[in-house]
Amino acid sequence: MEELKLNNIAANPGGVKKRNRVGRGPGSGNGKTCGKGHGGQNSRGSGKVAPWFEGGQMPLQRRIPKRGFTNIFKTEYQLVNVSDIDRLQGAAEIDAAVLAKNGLIRNAKKLVKLLGDGEVKGSYKITVNKASKSAVEKIEAAGGSVTIIPTKSKKLEKFKKKI
Repeated sequence: MEELKLNNIAANPGGVKKRNRVGRGPGSGNGKTCGKGHGGQNSRGSGKVAPWFEGGQMPLQRRIPKRGFTNIFKTEYQLVNVSDIDRLQGAAEIDAAVLAKNGLIRNAKKLVKLLGDGEVKGSYKITVNKASKSAVEKIEAAGGSVTIIPTKSKKLEKFKKKI
């Protein structure tokens, strides 16, 4: 076998395919229309359409029935579990500001709901906008208390004023 040098390296047999030169006369087999057929939308330079386009037929996403709706007056809460409260060591009184400062919720100005997942060891005085029954029971069983701040939907109040 010959020594391997840059000047005698060759590709594997059948490993390199010759590039197809389109539009180089009838002898090439791909002259004239270059394999795109005769005329028509897709033979044009800018003739590509979106994958969901159905040639003017009513598109599928408009043919099928729509289901459900989004309630614009729904009240969204930031959720905090009872098990997360124990991470706030040294805080006897807990409200939205304390939760936001410790990274349990994103925004202290938005509504907070306390859920009863997990166990609580310490005694805490918690102020939230809403709490589940199990959460209140667990906090009170540990010697703490839950104060619920009544809230009204701002969107709904704004809507009622217009009417």
